[in-house]
Amino acid sequence: MASAARDIKPNQDELSTHVSRSLSLSTSPIASFHSPPSSHGGMAHAASSTRAPKLLKPFATEDIKILLLENVNQTGRDILLKQGYQVEYLKSSLPEDELIEKIRDVHVIGIRSKTKLTERVLKEARNLIVIGCFCIGTNQVDLQYAANHGMAVFNSPFSNSRSVAELVVAEIIALARQLCDRSSEMHNGTWNKVSNKCWEVRGKTLGIVGYGHIGSQLSVLADAMGMTVIYYDVVNLMAMGTSRQVPTLEALLREADFVTLHVPELPETKNMIGPEQFSQMKRGSYLINASRGSVVDIPALIQAMREGTIAGAALDVYPNEPAGNGDYFNNELNSWGADLRSLKNLILTPHIGGSTEEAQSAIGIEVAEALVRYVNEGVTIGAVNMPEVNLRSLTMEEPNHGRVIYIHQNIPGVLRRVNEILGDHNVDKQMTDSRGDVAYLMADISDVNASNIKELYEKLESLPCMSFMPLEYRVIRQSKKQVELTVNLFNQLES
Repeated sequence: MASAARDIKPNQDELSTHVSRSLSLSTSPIASFHSPPSSHGGMAHAASSTRAPKLLKPFATEDIKILLLENVNQTGRDILLKQGYQVEYLKSSLPEDELIEKIRDVHVIGIRSKTKLTERVLKEARNLIVIGCFCIGTNQVDLQYAANHGMAVFNSPFSNSRSVAELVVAEIIALARQLCDRSSEMHNGTWNKVSNKCWEVRGKTLGIVGYGHIGSQLSVLADAMGMTVIYYDVVNLMAMGTSRQVPTLEALLREADFVTLHVPELPETKNMIGPEQFSQMKRGSYLINASRGSVVDIPALIQAMREGTIAGAALDVYPNEPAGNGDYFNNELNSWGADLRSLKNLILTPHIGGSTEEAQSAIGIEVAEALVRYVNEGVTIGAVNMPEVNLRSLTMEEPNHGRVIYIHQNIPGVLRRVNEILGDHNVDKQMTDSRGDVAYLMADISDVNASNIKELYEKLESLPCMSFMPLEYRVIRQSKKQVELTVNLFNQLES
């Protein structure tokens, strides 16, 4: 963030009333608007019989500008619109130069997997405070640059796990029965009733590489179909059902009839399935990749299928993918495109593993609610590049309270200086945490007014080696007799 957003920095004569419409601090992906359960039955009963207090907001919500790209689900858009934010929605991603023009004035951006938020793009995002990835992965964002410049990043790591697992189950059966080839032949008018090299999946061995949320769900489904399930992961994980962990990738490849990949895109996973690994697989086995396109060496896969080592494959992800729908999956995009498409018993899908109504709805809700919590209250629970910090909301029942959020470099002496400044006020609650070079402080102070807030800002801004700026700053009036105060101050880290 290079400068404060001028259109959301009001002066003291432009104060107005704004209260939260729907918000809480629950971290549950499926119950984000509900208070966390109490560990004491009596307290929980008392809370349930009392109307939830209205929450404070630190700004006029209509001044927050949000850009949503790549057809973000309606559920997410509805949540953001309900808050009163200005929301611009586009169905596709944007070329980098157009993206730079668009991102300069927005405070929040929502993307999926096609939009690349590189350092070049983020350098131009002078007002950006938070990024919402409406998908599982975040490798399309320069996470370190974002963190170093006070931009939190949120994603939805679990919401589409079931959808991906079900797609893999469908592909296992389709490959075993050569269903796609038979269907294509019928569409061309050819009747080809054969049973040669068509198999039941019952009794076959499924090898899962990466036993996370998707891999473990797939394990349960495959077990229910009568498959023997083995898995390989870089950490020891508890087996689901009758599955068992094997010590090495090679051990899995030599034993499995079907190999399915569910790993992140990392330097360690680039081309992790290449010529050497194909030579270790059982002859006539099958490969499925619904993780990341860089994980499989595609030319090596083409060669293995032509030689008969691999009897079939299903790919949902590719090293280079089109930015939008159309006739773009060709040799200009990937030099081996035509060779790949010529293979038999090969299922090619356009990165649709998580593309179900249920998954996209859940992702929209989870990420949008995380954005609301961050923008309205500074809560970083679920952020992938920031320390996770959370405090109870400020409410209308707490007059003359303020919240200070201070993102700073994790270097000795900063916290002491900040607490010296806050020490002039009554600090009701405070939490701080660090993650690498970035530290995040949240503190609620009481018995403060607009003059105190201005003074507080000026003192924090004057800290040496800190380029401090306020994102929002507004006194909230509940009535003529009572002034409610909340403040949200963000530090812009030095480059």
